[in-house]
Amino acid sequence: MSNQDGSTTAARTQEATQEAPAAVIVLAAGAGTRMKSRTPKILHPIGGLSMIGHALRAARGVEPRELAVVVRHERDRVAEHVTGLDATAVLVDQDDVPGTGRAVQVALEALDARAHQELTGTVVVTYGDVPLLTPATLRELVAVHQGEGNAVSVLTALLDDPTGYGRIQRHEDGTVVAIVEHKDASPEQRAIREVNSGIYAFDAAVLRDALTQVDTANAQGEMYLTDVLAIARAAGGRVAAVVLADRWQVEGANDRLQLAALGAELNRRVLETWMLAGVSIVDPATTWIDSTVVLDEDVTLLPGTQLHGATHVSRDAVVGPDTTLTDVVIGEGAHVVRTHGSGARIGAGASVGPFTYLRPGTVLGEEGKIGAFYETKNVTIGRGSKLSHLGYAGDAEIGEHTNIGCGNITANYDGVNKHRTVIGSHVRTSSNTVFVAPVSVGDGAYTGAGAVVRKDVPAGSLALSVAPQRNIAGWVSTKRPDTASAAAADATQAASTNAVTADSPMSSTTTEESTNA
Repeated sequence: MSNQDGSTTAARTQEATQEAPAAVIVLAAGAGTRMKSRTPKILHPIGGLSMIGHALRAARGVEPRELAVVVRHERDRVAEHVTGLDATAVLVDQDDVPGTGRAVQVALEALDARAHQELTGTVVVTYGDVPLLTPATLRELVAVHQGEGNAVSVLTALLDDPTGYGRIQRHEDGTVVAIVEHKDASPEQRAIREVNSGIYAFDAAVLRDALTQVDTANAQGEMYLTDVLAIARAAGGRVAAVVLADRWQVEGANDRLQLAALGAELNRRVLETWMLAGVSIVDPATTWIDSTVVLDEDVTLLPGTQLHGATHVSRDAVVGPDTTLTDVVIGEGAHVVRTHGSGARIGAGASVGPFTYLRPGTVLGEEGKIGAFYETKNVTIGRGSKLSHLGYAGDAEIGEHTNIGCGNITANYDGVNKHRTVIGSHVRTSSNTVFVAPVSVGDGAYTGAGAVVRKDVPAGSLALSVAPQRNIAGWVSTKRPDTASAAAADATQAASTNAVTADSPMSSTTTEESTNA
C-alpha cells in the first residue's frame, strides 16, 4: 500500500518488471454543459493541446496494448479530433445507459470483441478532462496494482474542500471498503477528506464480472463505476488506494474558471521545468510556453513572450520582449524582438524585429535580417540578406547578401492568382521599389529609388522607371483657392516677389538717383 506522499515501495520494486496494461480506457463521453460552449469540453485547449490530447499522452505513456476512448456527446467531432491525435486509438460509442460504469463496460466489450477473446491483465481507466495527469503517475498506479496483487487500485487525493467528490471509505487495515458519491453520502461520510480521482487500475476479469452486477439504484440513476470496488471486495479481492500528494494531477475542468486555473498551473510547471533545464526566463509572470515547445540550454526569454505549438528555440537565442510565436524554429544565437510569427524558420545569428509579422512559409537564412514594420509570407531569404524596414515580401525568393531598401514590396497578387518574385544575390534595391510579379532580378543588380520593376532585370543592371518631373505653377491657388495650403502658398509667393523687387537693379538706381537729386 502507498504512503501519504504518493511514493510506494511496491512501485519502486515492481517498476522494472511490471507488465504493460492490457488496455487504458479514456472516458470522454460527457457533455460538459457547465463550460457553456459550442466546443465539447474535452476539446478546449490548454498548454498547446486539447484536454483530451493531454489525456491521450498520459495514457500512451504506460504503453498499453490497447487504448480505447469512449465517446458520445458531439461524437463525430470528438472522434475526428481523437483520431487526428492517435490514429490507433479504438473509438467506442456509449449507449443510452448513463454512468461511468456503463461507459467502461461498453469499452471492455468492444476490446474483447476486437481481440476475439476476453482481455486479461490490467485495465486502467482515466478521463479526458484531467490534463495535468502524468504518465509517471499512471505507471506508479499500475506498479502498485500489480505489485500488491490488487483486484482494484484507485488513485486518491486529500482535499481541504472535497465537495462534489466521491469519498474513500477505508477498513482498519487501510484497504478501501467502498467509494460513496457525494450526493449519496451521509454527513459523516462527507467529512472525509480523501477523495476519489476516478482513475483506476482493475484486474480485467474482476472488472468484467463486477460490471454485470452494477445497477442504477442511486440518486443519479446511473451505473456507477465506483460500485465495482465494493463488489470486488465482497468477492474477496483486495482494493487499495494510491494517495497522490500532487492534487493538481487529478483536477478536472468543468467550467472556464477551472480551465484557466489548470492552464496557469500547467504553465507554471512548464516554465519551472525549462528554467531548471538551463533556460533564462526573465519574467515568468508574463511568459507562456506550450507543453509542445522545445527549448535548448542558454535560451533567453524576455517579458511578454508566448511560445506555442511546435516552436523550437536553439541555444543562445533571445526571444522577446512582447513576442508571440507559433510553430516557429529559431536558430542558434538568433534574436527575435517584438514579433508576431507562425510557421517560420529563422537561421542562426539572424535578427527579426521589432514590430515584425512573420507569416507561414517565411525562411530567413543565417545572419539575415527582417527589420522593423516588415511583413513576410512564403518567402525564402538567403544568408546575410537584409530586409530592414517598412516593407512586404510575399511569394518570393531572395538570394544571399542582398539588401532590400526601405519601403520595398513584392506585388504578388493580380486579383486572381499569386505570382513569385525572384531576386538574386548581392542585389541592392533603392527605397520604394515595387516588384510586380512574376519578375526576376539577376545577381548584383541595382534598382533606382521609386522603381516599378515590371520586367526581368539582368545581372549587374540598374533598373529605373523615372518619368520627367513636371511642376505646374499656381495649381494649388487655382484648384484649391480657399484652403490653408493656398493661403500659405500665396503668402510665400508674395514674400518672394517683394524680395525680388527690393533687390532688383532698377529699384537701386531709382533710389540712388532720387537721393542724388
